Amino acid sequence: MRRFLIIPIAIAALLAVVGLWSNRPTTAAAKPTAAPKQVEPGAKPYEELVASNFERSETIDNPWWPLEPGTQMVYEGFTEGDGEKLPHRLVSTVTDLTRMVAGVRARVVHEADYTDGKMIEQELAYFAQDKAGNVWHLGEYRETFEDEFVGGRIFYPGQPEGAKGGIMVPANPQVGTPSFSEGYVPPPFMWTDRGRVYQLGQKTKVGTGSYDDVLVIEEFDENYPGAFQLKYFAKGVGNVRVGWRGTGADKETLELMKIERLNDQQMEGIRANALEMEKRALIYCTLPPMERAVRAN
Repeated sequence: MRRFLIIPIAIAALLAVVGLWSNRPTTAAAKPTAAPKQVEPGAKPYEELVASNFERSETIDNPWWPLEPGTQMVYEGFTEGDGEKLPHRLVSTVTDLTRMVAGVRARVVHEADYTDGKMIEQELAYFAQDKAGNVWHLGEYRETFEDEFVGGRIFYPGQPEGAKGGIMVPANPQVGTPSFSEGYVPPPFMWTDRGRVYQLGQKTKVGTGSYDDVLVIEEFDENYPGAFQLKYFAKGVGNVRVGWRGTGADKETLELMKIERLNDQQMEGIRANALEMEKRALIYCTLPPMERAVRAN
């Protein structure tokens, strides 16, 4: 659910082919060239991934963001930028596939992103939960479309050199605790997102119902001061809303409209698409194969 730097199509196509697609929001700030700094006292510039801190890591049952295989969540909203407000739809499916990433077995989540009715991106994202209960983001393979496939790019800890994983949802979120790195990817990707517990005990109403005791995490990048994406997490459900506060040329709002438990036939289609994406990902780097875990009935 991160916005992308807008690049002229001819240049974007070239960058996509060589795997250099950028994922930063468009703002008036100059394109960053430096690694992130410590943003406040007590905050780590990066989260250090230690494989021994993970066990059954593909089982993600953090109450704020459970990722149960076979769960599909559909979000609808709008993107705003360059004077345009366009309908936006995101379909996120927790697959029954896992992958070893940097010595940690990660759960694979497929996301399809639609703007104004057209799929503009799809990705395979890798998540894992450590023994303490923190949910980590361990990279992604993302494809971009301009009516047809344009190209892809991939990153995960160590690929490209210097890339790191990060925490998306902490095990015990508390207001006032230091921010945390959601991952780092060096130039030309330049992804330096951070998260902070912004609010607890909030209420929100979306298409799937009303939720109490909601956690709000604000995501930001010190290279783009004043721009914050807000993610609302309901216990036992996960991310139910995406909002925005502050300044920035591009804004995104989404709310959860449908939660569905996919049947075996539907999951087979998602799995087949993910495996086809994996074949294309091999253009950019060598990957260990994804593996299927059979669901318990």
